[in-house]
Amino acid sequence: MNDAQTPDLRASARELDDAGLCVLPVKADGSKAPDVSRWGQYKVNRSTPEEHDRWFGDGQRTGIGVVTGAVSGNIELIEFEGLAIEEGVLDEVAELAHNSGLGDLWEAVTTGWADRSPSGGVHFKVIVKDRPVARNTKLARRLAREDEYTPEERQRIAEKPGTKIVRVLIETRGEGGFVVIAPSHGSTHPSGDPYIRLSGGPASMPVIEPEDLDALHVLCQAQDAMPVEEKVKTEPRSRRELPAGFVRPGDDFENQTDWPTIIGSEFTPVFTRGSTTYWRRDGKSRGISATTGHAADKDRLYVFSTSTVFEAETPYSKFAAHTLLTQGSLSSDAFKQAGAELRSQGYGSEPPRQRLRSVPQQQAGPFTDGSSALDPDPVPDGHETPDGGPGLRLVVNKPELDITNEADAIDGLLAIMASGQLPDLYKRSTGPCWIHQDEDGKPLIQQLGSDNLRAYFQRHVTTYQVVRDPFTEGTKEVREPVMSRTCSTILGEKDWPLPPLRGVVASPVVRRDGSLITTPGYDSTTGLYLHPRTPLRRLAPQVTDEAVERAKDIVLNQMLVDFPFVTDSDRAHYLGGMLAPIIRPYVPGPTPLLLITSTNQGSGKSLLADALDYLYGASAMPWPENDAELRKSFTTKLSDSGDPVIVIDNLPNGYNIKSPLLSQLLTSKTWGDRALGSNKSISVPNDRLWCATGNNLQAGGDNARRTLWVRLDPDCPNPDQRSGFKVGDLRYWLEDNASTVVAALVTMVRGWLADGAKTVNTRMGDYSRWASVIAGILRYLSVPDWLAERAEADLDEESQEWVRFLDAWHTKIGPDQLLTAAELLALKDSVPTLPDGTPPSAKQLGHWLKARQGRFFDNLRFVVAPDRHRNQNCYRVERHSAGKS
Repeated sequence: MNDAQTPDLRASARELDDAGLCVLPVKADGSKAPDVSRWGQYKVNRSTPEEHDRWFGDGQRTGIGVVTGAVSGNIELIEFEGLAIEEGVLDEVAELAHNSGLGDLWEAVTTGWADRSPSGGVHFKVIVKDRPVARNTKLARRLAREDEYTPEERQRIAEKPGTKIVRVLIETRGEGGFVVIAPSHGSTHPSGDPYIRLSGGPASMPVIEPEDLDALHVLCQAQDAMPVEEKVKTEPRSRRELPAGFVRPGDDFENQTDWPTIIGSEFTPVFTRGSTTYWRRDGKSRGISATTGHAADKDRLYVFSTSTVFEAETPYSKFAAHTLLTQGSLSSDAFKQAGAELRSQGYGSEPPRQRLRSVPQQQAGPFTDGSSALDPDPVPDGHETPDGGPGLRLVVNKPELDITNEADAIDGLLAIMASGQLPDLYKRSTGPCWIHQDEDGKPLIQQLGSDNLRAYFQRHVTTYQVVRDPFTEGTKEVREPVMSRTCSTILGEKDWPLPPLRGVVASPVVRRDGSLITTPGYDSTTGLYLHPRTPLRRLAPQVTDEAVERAKDIVLNQMLVDFPFVTDSDRAHYLGGMLAPIIRPYVPGPTPLLLITSTNQGSGKSLLADALDYLYGASAMPWPENDAELRKSFTTKLSDSGDPVIVIDNLPNGYNIKSPLLSQLLTSKTWGDRALGSNKSISVPNDRLWCATGNNLQAGGDNARRTLWVRLDPDCPNPDQRSGFKVGDLRYWLEDNASTVVAALVTMVRGWLADGAKTVNTRMGDYSRWASVIAGILRYLSVPDWLAERAEADLDEESQEWVRFLDAWHTKIGPDQLLTAAELLALKDSVPTLPDGTPPSAKQLGHWLKARQGRFFDNLRFVVAPDRHRNQNCYRVERHSAGKS
């Protein structure tokens, strides 16, 4: 020592090193941690005297410690915490040691080398012979009392009620451990008090056999006061409460029998202290092997020894211990057999006969709509993060239902439906349905048959029947699935108390009130189910002008810049089609056919259709040869597919789309038909963007004015050989950037909404409101020529022929002269012709004129003026007063 007050830690280090111990300095911050960098190396290699000189030579250090385990000659520390000293646990272990024949061993340990910490704890160090030291181990603990809680612990309990706060009473420091020893002092301990050596030193540590160390550990473990739940395999499976007055044989045996009667052939009592009796297994001369009466809630056997038929450190009730000793196992059959034998010995009582009774169902907790996982990819406005796929509506507990009576089962299942306890089950016009994915991850809507509904109930409802229990002669619940006819009866209802599924969307969409659906899963406000085609981006709270400009750059200057659109109008129409799925719920109702046509193969029409698949998911369908097949195709796609886009791909070259059925579809908010394979009628929302592709396509009849034309003309031979595109291969680019494009489109719409959602009044028949909204968005984005060439595009080949005829009639004959059909044939170069190109007869032309009377072609029409003198119709042409002069 340097003086009377300051210990000489260098001298202490020399003493410890001479005893073969690994010595380290201790931090002077109260943490009691080694004050070296990467101290793990000293768990293997001892520190050296040179290091001791460097650490302790200047006399500035206040703390010194030892690494326990093999590096210090296989030493272990047994630490009694200050709390254990205060509560007399050390005295109880000493008493137990002397009463169990381990008094000499205990004296050797407690007088060999002992220190006292500033907190009042006592440390005993021993050398373990011929066996590696175990790692740090907690031997005895107890629950903290409420008056002992620290402020931090009170906060933990407030945040998470039921949290157990534990106080350690006895623990070891073994392999890889570290312990602070005397004469550490000063700020080494938070209290500032010194560590004091009570007895012995490094040179007087006792060397003890492994079995003796185990015996000491058992003495300490016997002081453990933590509640240990009885394992399922050491007690009978949980049973329903019995009728009043009935006692099971096992419970009766538990109450009447003492432990010596049960385990007297296996264990001998050593002594009893309080309610706890200490036992030693037969064949062992000292130490303890088990306790009984230690637990506060129930008298159980707790075995420490691994050399008995009982599992170590596992509690056993009297009935469980009896069953194991008499039956050799703790299986359900073993418990039943033991119970039967005890009943034959007079234990237990006979139960009264019970009528069949239902067991009250357990109510499930509320469910929540699923949300998504974050993806760290960048986004157009720099403030968004992507979301993952759709989440599930989660139910905390499965509801339980007694289905012993089928009528009650039907009522009960409908009640569970109405209570909102069933996840991912919805209804459409034809009945309950669910959403699942095909092998490509695309959503499919499946209407449920009785087998589907039965399988669903099996997974999501615990159904059981109440039957007689031969063991108790009472009743018991037996798990049973719902009967198929019960499911058929439920499907036969005219309505079902389930959330309505009004459609599937694949991107954030705008609700009617202008808010966005951004969370994957079911949206109860709209009845839509968001199933993203690409990872979704979590949107920034506010959209900025810079974000909108970046979004426009992504879509217009990167994705679409190299497509050979004939005019800006064609580009505007395609952008309007791309925005359609996002604003569809905002403007309910049908949308026109997006017709993508080109002059040559390889111009990019299929690529534009594929882009919609990358962004939203597109379902392809062929163009059938007859209306019956076409109607089936429409019904199948609208009923089963969840893709927001349906593409009729690669129509024949020059095909003229004249189908009245398609015209009906394009103007219908809902589509009605007979369900395939049945006589049941269905009605489903027509909420898809319909798209068709082909070369040099035409639209005839009413389809012409129900079409958005997107025309491509590469103006070169072999357009498929072009190269030098800004984004390279668009399909590969979309594989990496589809979510970015979707986020960009959503950002465009959000910017328009934030700007007041201004529309531009646009007349387009059944699509006027939709066209006005798109026109407003495109004007906000400064994208020109929306529907700019509509007048020409709306005219099919037949209409163009009649425009030429009436224009020639007005120019060459004039608007006032009345002519017969025969006289009009004089305009032979302009008169519409028959399909084979020959001119019509006067009678045929008269029929054509009668069928088209009053109809405008461009801004011209003819007027019928009956000539009573000649008893035939005459005609004159006139121009609309607001039209061209």
